[in-house]
Amino acid sequence: MNKPAPFSFDPTDLEFAATGGLASQLYQTLRERILSGRIEAEARLPTTRELALSLNISRTTAVRAYEQLYAEGYISARVGDGTYVSAPATEIALRPAPKKQESPPQLSQLGQRLAGLSTAFSPTGAPRAFRLGVPALDLFPTAIWARLQADFWRRATPAGISYGDAAGDPLLREMLARHLRHARGLVCEPDQIILTAGTQQAITMCAQLLLNPGELAAMENPGYPRAASAMRLAGARICGIDVDEQGLVAAQLHAQPEARLAYVTPSHQYPTGVTLSLARRLELLSWAEARGSFILEDDYDGEYRYSGTPLALLASLDRSGRVIYMGTFSKITFPGLRLGYIVAPHALAEPLIRLRLQHDRHSPAPEQAVVAQFIAQGHFRRHVARMRRASRARRDALVTAWEKHLPGGLSLPVIDAGLHCMIRLAGKRKQEQLMALALEAGIEVESLSRFCLPELPMQYGLVLGFGGVDEDSIGAAVKVLARAWRGT
Repeated sequence: MNKPAPFSFDPTDLEFAATGGLASQLYQTLRERILSGRIEAEARLPTTRELALSLNISRTTAVRAYEQLYAEGYISARVGDGTYVSAPATEIALRPAPKKQESPPQLSQLGQRLAGLSTAFSPTGAPRAFRLGVPALDLFPTAIWARLQADFWRRATPAGISYGDAAGDPLLREMLARHLRHARGLVCEPDQIILTAGTQQAITMCAQLLLNPGELAAMENPGYPRAASAMRLAGARICGIDVDEQGLVAAQLHAQPEARLAYVTPSHQYPTGVTLSLARRLELLSWAEARGSFILEDDYDGEYRYSGTPLALLASLDRSGRVIYMGTFSKITFPGLRLGYIVAPHALAEPLIRLRLQHDRHSPAPEQAVVAQFIAQGHFRRHVARMRRASRARRDALVTAWEKHLPGGLSLPVIDAGLHCMIRLAGKRKQEQLMALALEAGIEVESLSRFCLPELPMQYGLVLGFGGVDEDSIGAAVKVLARAWRGT
C-alpha cells in the first residue's frame, strides 16, 4: 500500500467487511465519521484518486462513495481547491445530545387509546396442536396457486398492476357475490362488496364509520378480543352480552337502548362454539330495526359445518339494511393472504369504500386477481370441500383420542362446526394450572378468560384449535396432555 498523504484524517484505519459493496461501506464509514465529529468541521478530504491509492481500492469505488456523500449534502466541492466536509453536516456532531425524555410524547386521543389495548399477537411459525385460528395449511394447493400467479404475471398489463378500485378487483367481487349466493344463501350485488385486509380491518372500518367517541357498542362476552379493541380504538364504550347454549342472549340488548351496534359471530360463536338460534337471530334483527342500530355479522369460519343444515345468515334475513356481513379467506386458504371482505347494505357501501381508500387504498392487485381466478376456475369450491372433509376428520380424531385418554378427566363438548372447541373449568386456579402444564409439555391451549371483557366477571376454561395439524399429530398431542394433566 502506498504511503498516505497528510489528510485531515487517517484513511488507512478504515475497515471493511468481507461481504457487502465496498462503495456502500466506504460511504457509510465516512458519513458516520462526519456525523460523529471524528472528521472535523469543513475538513479537506483527499481526492478520489488519493483515497483509492491509500486504501488500495479502485478509483471507481471512491468516486461512487463520494457521489453519494455529495448527493446527500455531507461534502461539497470548492472549485480549484478540493473537496470539503459541508458545514451543515458537521453541526449535527456539535449539537449536545438531547436529555433523556422525562415524559411520554403527547399523542392524539386515538394514540392514547392505543395504550389500553392488548399487544398480544397470534403465535407465528409452523402450526402445532392445539393452536387457534389455523386451518389445514398442509392441504393448500400451492402448485395451483403458483400457476395462477405465473399466469397473472405473464398476462400483466399496465392497467392491471396500477392503482385499482378501492372496493376491490371487480372480477373478484363478482365471483364472491356468486359464491355467497350459492354457498351461504346470501343474495347480494358486487357493488355491495368491499375487499379488506382481513376481517380485522373490516371491523375497524365499521367501528370508525358507525361509532362516535363515547357511544355504546355491544358484543358477545366471551367474544373476539380484537373486535373489542377495534371499537375501543374508535372511542366507543363496550357492553358485554352473555352467551348461553343458544348464543348471544339477545334479550339483554333491550337493556342497552343506547347501543349503536352489536358485534356477533352467529354461525360459530367465538370462542364458545355455540350457534345462534333462529329465534335469537330474529330477536336481534328486530332490536336493530327498532333502535336504528347496526349488526356486525362476523362469519369467520362459516364454511365449516359438520352436521345439520346451517341456519340462515343474519344478512340473508335482514330486510331493513341493518346487517353488515364480514367474511375472510384466512380460514379456508391461508392466514398470510390477509384478504377479507365486507358485504354492506347499499346505504353504507359508498361510505365504506371511501373509508377503505383512506386506509391503504386497496388490497394488492396480484393477490386479488389470483383469488378471483381461484374461484372462477372452480379451485376454491373444490378446496372448500377438501378442507371441510379434512377438518371433520381432525375433529373426529380429537374426539376419539379424547374419549380414550380423557385428559384431566375433562369432557369435550359436541363439536358441530368450526375449527376449535371450548372446555369450561370451575375457576382461575384450575385454568392456570392446566395451561402451565400444557405449555411445559409443548402443547398450545388458550384460556377462556382471555376472551372475556375485563370489566365483567371472568369465565374460565380452555379453548383448543384442531384444524392446523393432522390426525396423527392430534392423537399424539392428546396423549401428551393426558400424561401432563394426570393427577390434576
